Amino acid sequence: MSAAKVLTDHDEIWAWAEKRGAIPSDVASTATDDDVGIIRLDFPGYSGEGTLSPIEWDEWFEKFDANGLALLVQEKTADGQISNFNKLVKRETVEPSKKKGAAKSKGTSAHR
Repeated sequence: MSAAKVLTDHDEIWAWAEKRGAIPSDVASTATDDDVGIIRLDFPGYSGEGTLSPIEWDEWFEKFDANGLALLVQEKTADGQISNFNKLVKRETVEPSKKKGAAKSKGTSAHR
């Protein structure tokens, strides 16, 4: 397996997902009127059918940032094929420690 890459930039995540046909989604059983619940990327034709519901990118990124998440992705498989591997993790588990009091940068972007 090729190395995983950590993504937190909205445009990079959107581009990675779009290239693979992934749709921003939530786990339907966790969503309420006030909260999208647990977020996922849905790859149509795979195991998300019936359990995941499409949501807007803005909603997905709002939850992503509010929970301090990062997306681990793999670009290609060991045999060179495009990979859909992705995993949502806490940013603090994949980012180097920041000095106390240092400001975290927040990227903003428009999504299509």
